Amino acid sequence: MKLTARALNRATLDRQLLLRREPLEVAEAVRRVMALQAQQAASPYVALWNRVADLDLADLDAAFSSYTVVRGTMMRMTLHAVHVDDYPAFRDAIEPTMYATHLNGRFTPRGLTVEAGRILVRDLLEFAAEPRTVEEMKDWLEPRLGELSAAGVWAILRSYTPLLRVPTGGSWSFTTRVSCVASSPRPTLDLDASAEALRVLTRRYLEAFGPASVADVAQFALVQQARVKVALRAMDGEVEQFEGPGGKVMWDLRGASHPPEDVPAPPRLMAMWDNTLLAHVERDRLLPPPYRKLVIRANGDVLPTLLVDGYVAGVWRPAEGGIEAAAFHPLPDEAWDGLAAEAKALVALLAGREPHPYRRYDRWWEKLPDLETTLLPG
Repeated sequence: MKLTARALNRATLDRQLLLRREPLEVAEAVRRVMALQAQQAASPYVALWNRVADLDLADLDAAFSSYTVVRGTMMRMTLHAVHVDDYPAFRDAIEPTMYATHLNGRFTPRGLTVEAGRILVRDLLEFAAEPRTVEEMKDWLEPRLGELSAAGVWAILRSYTPLLRVPTGGSWSFTTRVSCVASSPRPTLDLDASAEALRVLTRRYLEAFGPASVADVAQFALVQQARVKVALRAMDGEVEQFEGPGGKVMWDLRGASHPPEDVPAPPRLMAMWDNTLLAHVERDRLLPPPYRKLVIRANGDVLPTLLVDGYVAGVWRPAEGGIEAAAFHPLPDEAWDGLAAEAKALVALLAGREPHPYRRYDRWWEKLPDLETTLLPG
């Protein structure tokens, strides 16, 4: 079976709950989409608002507070929010990458052996069995290092050790006052066990972002393609192959949903760093190539986007009186009407928390080419 680019677009939108808002509990919605990028604290909330019918933001607050949904460093070594049941496997799946780039790659230059690093990780997890602030963890670390630089070693431990962020309040459950706690149950941090964990991650990835290539899975998780190939071979009977655009081999779960190419895709105001824009090697599944550099900035920031007919058509930001939208190409009146309705609902959603959660990123608007902007009233 051959899959067109539009067929891939619709399949991904369907699995990411972007063809229609679904009446789901927050934890189940997070599980369905696999992971929400969470570098910016408001983004998981905006991402779920795009996907869940009648979303109550307090439900996500509660999920974070109860650790039903957890926030920590995982795929691509960035902060994600995931269902707690997924966290151990997701973290174990990337253990070889984390080990190579952190313990094995950076501890020795700091004057520590890999074994000393493993002991520090083990002991730090014991210390963080209850929530600890960053300052408390640094104070705990310093006397264990002698003359070595605590700042340099902490920078490695902070990224490598499987710690979850502790909700600290504020508008979006997390503030700049960072506290962490060890997960329960903890990942195994076992290089051998990571092979089974990668099969779990690959299966969950295909559920949420398939069909996809080996390179797509490897890029999303930041693991070697050879490991993904082994994982897919071990899933024989669960997966099948398709021919994608350009003859590329695409993998998917047997019996997975493939909506018709002509199914309507409603307009959406996507969150910053929405994972759907970043889940595949070739970003053009949702992001047309001419717009890539406009949306994904040189430092990796991914701007909030307008989604029209399933594809990125511009960017948006909160503004006085509503949502300021800049389209990359002319849009029909019907699309603007749909975006206006979304903007009104989003302004109401943000008003109860923080009207402009992305204010610090307004500088990017000054660097965009001259685009006609439209104020969508709130």
